[in-house]
Amino acid sequence: MYQFEPSRVLFEERALEYPLGARLWERFQDEQREIRLIPSHNRVTGLPGISDAEKFREAKKTLVVGIRRTKELASCRPSADYQLVLSTSCPGMCEYCYLHTTLGRRPVVRLYVNIDEILAEAARVIKNRRPQFTAFEGAATSDPLPLEPYSGALSQAIEFFAEQEFGRFRFVTKFTEVEPLLSLKHNNHTEIRFSINNEEIIRKYEHHTPRLKERLQAAAKVAAAGYPFGFLIAPLFFTPDWQKSYTELFTSISAYLPRNAAPTFELITHRFTSRGKANINAVFPASDLPLDAEGRRFKFGQFGYGKYLYAKEEMDLAKEFFGELIPRCFPEGKLLYFV
Repeated sequence: MYQFEPSRVLFEERALEYPLGARLWERFQDEQREIRLIPSHNRVTGLPGISDAEKFREAKKTLVVGIRRTKELASCRPSADYQLVLSTSCPGMCEYCYLHTTLGRRPVVRLYVNIDEILAEAARVIKNRRPQFTAFEGAATSDPLPLEPYSGALSQAIEFFAEQEFGRFRFVTKFTEVEPLLSLKHNNHTEIRFSINNEEIIRKYEHHTPRLKERLQAAAKVAAAGYPFGFLIAPLFFTPDWQKSYTELFTSISAYLPRNAAPTFELITHRFTSRGKANINAVFPASDLPLDAEGRRFKFGQFGYGKYLYAKEEMDLAKEFFGELIPRCFPEGKLLYFV
């Protein structure tokens, strides 16, 4: 079990005005957690620790209950049309995480209590774009599943989108506690994906997360519940034996799913930013992640900062490899994108 158990819970003062905020305040008081009020969820100070690594670990054990005030929904290509931000950060400690760039060295875990307001904005966007379908990504800024026992946000979003003729919801997770979602009415409007990688990458870089076998077991449960489902394989590392190790990964996936299964696949090669590299080196000083810019190509991304990508020749080879591997293992599967 990978239940998130925060060491401390900080409440934005106005969050207590919302029913979810009030319920959580009572819950954590009953559990005798360390709790305190703060003026804003964006101003978190006084966390324990001396080194960056220590403060990072304490931030990952800190839950902040706040209000999401940003109304405008950000783009989320290629995953979806828009981000649907229900939470920020997660208790996992993956060394390569792209949030090292955006959240920095103190990535406290935030959940937002104004879920009705967030979904109302999604409804407004859907209405304005109809009859065009609009897809929303629920994991652009976090892994939302570990917070579900506290927020219920995924359940609420799944049932909301089940009623949206022109709206679709999708989220990705490394975690496995999917049981509360299995009996929900989803109307095939929510796609649940699992972020996976080969065993060596998970062991070396994905700390405090379930292992591959557990994620694949959870994926089988989701598929049996009738959800559209898929796999995000990210980041792809081009190690000397990458073709062999990723072939073995697909063999493992096949062992848990019937051959006529129709998962989607999203493939993202390893990339990093200068800021992300600096933060990774600070909070994981012993990391051996491949963060050398030499041999990489530099490209500006959709959010205005540049990334170091693998060389085009390596990318082209991998795209061809996976383009052949996926239909061989899953004839009904679909590659959504390779970047």
